[in-house]
Amino acid sequence: MNVSAIVVQTRPEYIEEVTKTLQESDLCDFHFGDDLGRLIVTIEAEGTEGEIKALSQIQKFPHVVTADMQFAYSEDELNEERSKLEVEGGDIPSWLNDDEANLKNIQYNGDIRKKQFD
Repeated sequence: MNVSAIVVQTRPEYIEEVTKTLQESDLCDFHFGDDLGRLIVTIEAEGTEGEIKALSQIQKFPHVVTADMQFAYSEDELNEERSKLEVEGGDIPSWLNDDEANLKNIQYNGDIRKKQFD
């Protein structure tokens, strides 16, 4: 099961109409909207293809300026990664489970600027 958070943008004068369209569709669950026309919905689908299909349909609704995926959760991908850890012998560094670990001692190599944690 995949779950994605979508931000839908419309013009303020169309908030009620777009909100109603979203709520009446079987594509998503409506959660929140503001006076600026930003609306938050979630999509649930069996896979990525279903999520993209629903998102594409929402993007085509009348008065929708943009609809963009902001967050995606894939239960299958999570389970696959967990099983890799189990198959590979659970190669999780012990310090990840150490409540006393000092964050300043963690070397992060994912930032091209080698940003330091202060």
